[in-house]
Amino acid sequence: MIRALFIASTGMMAQKMNIEVISHNLANVNTVGYKKARADFQDLMYQTVRSPGTFSSETSQLPSGIMVGLGVRPVSVEKIFQEGDFMHTGNSLDLAIEGEGFFQILLPDGNVAYTRSGNFKVDREGRLVTSEGYPLEPEITIPADTESITIGVDGRVSVIQSGSTEPVELGQIEISRFVNPAGLKPIGRNLYLATDASGEPITGTPGSEGLGTISQGFLEMSNVNIVDEMIKMITAQRAFEISSKVVQAVDEMLQYTNNLRR
Repeated sequence: MIRALFIASTGMMAQKMNIEVISHNLANVNTVGYKKARADFQDLMYQTVRSPGTFSSETSQLPSGIMVGLGVRPVSVEKIFQEGDFMHTGNSLDLAIEGEGFFQILLPDGNVAYTRSGNFKVDREGRLVTSEGYPLEPEITIPADTESITIGVDGRVSVIQSGSTEPVELGQIEISRFVNPAGLKPIGRNLYLATDASGEPITGTPGSEGLGTISQGFLEMSNVNIVDEMIKMITAQRAFEISSKVVQAVDEMLQYTNNLRR
């Protein structure tokens, strides 16, 4: 009977984590480039009282056994890299990747991070940077006298400068994709780091090697579906309540047992 308390507690802890993941998704419903997460669970080990197939006599076997499970545990919180909806902004520095791929961002420590968030800005040196001021990799610098910026589907960046009608090509935006994007490590600020699980980045120009293309003037919004997350939240809440009811029921049974008189 005491075992049932521990089993129920694992269920409550699992649903607690489930609610935390759901709440994080809902909190980022308007975050550009955010990818929703999903908590996955698995049952714990089983205590075998009787093994199936054991001989009960010389001529007969047990068709089933007695194996009592010991609860549940979270096994992963996986990012779902399903493409989000695109929103037209008209801003020349807003970029969205149609298809697979991540923008490459150079971190202050020299490492390269990856993001689907394409709401870039220009810093005082003219570099394309994220909202945190981290530059795009490879670096693209916009001249101070630029009048208009054009970024092609293949990532080529060109500008029209003051007093000129001829476009000047500034550079090429490169993007990366991964064999297993779910293996990327999220570090916040819409950024991910490559890991052994994700594999090495496959880098190239947009539109080549299975990479997506770039759409200027658009942003990829969060792929969180509010209705789905609300349903998951209600389901997790009910599952938590059921596990707490088990704790209450076992407590009442123990209380009854303790009150027995000879």
